[in-house]
Amino acid sequence: MQRLSVFNPFNAPVYHEDTVDSTMEVSRVLARNGEPHGTVIIADFQSAGRGRLRERAWQMDRGINLAFTILLRFPGIEGIPPALTLRTGLAVSLAIEDFAPALVGNVLIKWPNDIFIDTAAVAGKAAGILAEADGGNARIGIGVNVGQKQFPDSLRGKATSISLAAGREIADGERYELLEKILIRLYAETGGYADDWHERIEARLYQKGRHVCFAAGPADSGKTVTGILSGIGPGGELLLIPDGGQETASFTAGELRLT
Repeated sequence: MQRLSVFNPFNAPVYHEDTVDSTMEVSRVLARNGEPHGTVIIADFQSAGRGRLRERAWQMDRGINLAFTILLRFPGIEGIPPALTLRTGLAVSLAIEDFAPALVGNVLIKWPNDIFIDTAAVAGKAAGILAEADGGNARIGIGVNVGQKQFPDSLRGKATSISLAAGREIADGERYELLEKILIRLYAETGGYADDWHERIEARLYQKGRHVCFAAGPADSGKTVTGILSGIGPGGELLLIPDGGQETASFTAGELRLT
């Protein structure tokens, strides 16, 4: 494991591995070994990276994208900031716009854990976030399609990258510039300094005000609700006005689908 000379506002190490099963699992080991708040593990390739659902693998090409996990330590589970996944999404979306100014206004947060880029040229998922907590320890896994140009058939039309959306080549070393920008934004969004996170997330909430289909609860529940996506609640829950109703319903688990 190599330590990188990457700026980290958390004042903690940034480690690099060529190939790992999952940066989330490596971060779990780092936590047990006593590594401090803000420790990062980044890998060029994950052989078993996954998304929010365990059966969904996070697929990305080797060496041209960004896959890492950051360890955050809090006094206890009650000290973990509310809506941590969405606030991380806000940090990632802002960092992408810092990195590629041409995309300002086109980087959106899809509830609960995806980042979409929507431009006149391309539209699709560009990043995914997975947050897990164990007591006061939170591990946030982040995957960003940075330089990828081709995607598997199953993802074509659904995924994009910063390179495709911004219309420019991205050199290998620029991944670390993006990493620094994400860490800077994440430090601000999780440090208690950004009290207006709720409004700023809603301002870039994907499909806000539009008719959507929502798969509520666990992936195998079979329950779907259609209606108008009205926003997010104080804890980051999804707010939706179901068809035929006037009362707003809130959901803490599920997946947003388009109709």
